Amino acid sequence: MEMSRKWFWTAVSAALAASVALAGCSKDTAAPQANTTKEKVDGGEIIWGGAGEPSILNPFWATDVVSSNIYDLILEPLYTVNPKLQPEPVLADGMPQISSDNLEWMVKIRKNVKFSDGQPLTADDVVFTFSIPIDKDYAGPRKSTFEKLKKVEKVDDYTVKFTLSEPYAPFLTGALGYEILPKHILKDVPIKEMDKAPFTKNPIGTGPYKLAEWKSGQYVKLERNENYFAGKPAIKTITYKIVPEANALIAQLQAGEVNRALISNPADLQALKPLIDAKKFKVAEDIGFSYTYVGWNEMNDLFKDKKVRQALTMAIDRKAIVDSVLEGHGKVANAPQSPLSWAYNDNVTVFEYDPEKAKKLLEEAGWKDTNGDGILDKDGKKFTFELMTNQGNKAREQIVTIIQQQLKKVGIEVTPRIIEFSSLVNNHIKQKKFDAYVLGWALATDPDPTSIWHSREIAKGLNYVSYSNPEVDRLSDENTKVLDQTKRKELIGKAYKLISEDQPYTFLYYPNKIDVVPYNLEGYEFHPRLDFYNMHKWYFTK
Repeated sequence: MEMSRKWFWTAVSAALAASVALAGCSKDTAAPQANTTKEKVDGGEIIWGGAGEPSILNPFWATDVVSSNIYDLILEPLYTVNPKLQPEPVLADGMPQISSDNLEWMVKIRKNVKFSDGQPLTADDVVFTFSIPIDKDYAGPRKSTFEKLKKVEKVDDYTVKFTLSEPYAPFLTGALGYEILPKHILKDVPIKEMDKAPFTKNPIGTGPYKLAEWKSGQYVKLERNENYFAGKPAIKTITYKIVPEANALIAQLQAGEVNRALISNPADLQALKPLIDAKKFKVAEDIGFSYTYVGWNEMNDLFKDKKVRQALTMAIDRKAIVDSVLEGHGKVANAPQSPLSWAYNDNVTVFEYDPEKAKKLLEEAGWKDTNGDGILDKDGKKFTFELMTNQGNKAREQIVTIIQQQLKKVGIEVTPRIIEFSSLVNNHIKQKKFDAYVLGWALATDPDPTSIWHSREIAKGLNYVSYSNPEVDRLSDENTKVLDQTKRKELIGKAYKLISEDQPYTFLYYPNKIDVVPYNLEGYEFHPRLDFYNMHKWYFTK
């Protein structure tokens, strides 16, 4: 399914609603052009506001977007994806050479790259990096991505050979998209202790920026890498400023204390309109490579029955959420993949808003209001639970309240709970100490469903809701062995259909990505997945 793209750079008096009218404009024709009449500035600062504290600046352990946004500026992969989600080399010198049996991948490395401490990047660093997730002592959440990597070897100082145990379709945009770590710094750190090493708070990489200061709870400051291989970045510093409260973020944009932010609540654009009209900011908007969902903990007896999960989805008016909370800046989701993905398949079971049918399903599952107090009960237990989300995302904060109100109509009592992001993820979600939660996935480029949906990912992977379906497991195992994209899409589509039928998540919506940036910023290119794509090409004008 091809999504129309929309760009709206409100420079003068364009109404915010005009963004909808621009739907269907091609990116190429509507994208902003570089301002050639103004002088490029050497220097300046991006002050980027966001709600969460980064957790760990190591790609083999981090699972949150804040951390990856920061380490993406410091560390670099062999390959990334362009705004069309097509692979392109970064530290690799060209695309890999693959053997006829698809088991050996030869990758050349750029010869002019140095880490920010001056040490050259060589094949030794690449071999060292990819040896981490395949080591027996590695217990991080990314093991499934590398389970088909049998060995990695140095061919010469700038060539590496990867040998797979079987053909593995996601290898290029999955495994080879992980950032390269410096062997000379980490070689003596035991892998089982690497997630606690000082490096995770002060990484050294080959990227366009290097860490200058991390003041916990306040900010992370990066400064440009003067010796970056692709040329010294023009913008001198990037400061990620932690602003836990959403209204405070808008206030800081208005006050000029923050000059870039992703807007989670489209209603906030109205508050920024005077500054947009005054050419202080411009806005880029398009569908992001993500979705927002409610995760139901299947370790909790409340959510073990598929009928109950289906009923919960039917009792939540997702279109009303998109229309009211997002003001139409998004689309209702029914499947665990973005419409931007080549594997997207909307041929899945759709659970439309139908509270009466939801009540019937709940009754079939044994939930009735036996004492007339308005709350369903079963075997002496009331249907009541806690619904968590992260602090600072105003849309999600509103959604948990809306869901509370909507589920009350079918006899379910919900207690919303707002928690600081890193605490929510590390102390509740990863520990499986939750009933249900509202969060989003920034999706991996490859659509392999394994990491989130395979049952073997329950114990230490990203399958936080403990979902298990043997047929989904089988399809997940099978899809990665198939290199033909059409056949693979068919297998993944079958898995999506089963997952949608099972409703381990209530898939809420695909949100638009709304990026507010300084008006005099040039070189910026909207990317549906990466927030700092080609940051070294950005610059201010005067």
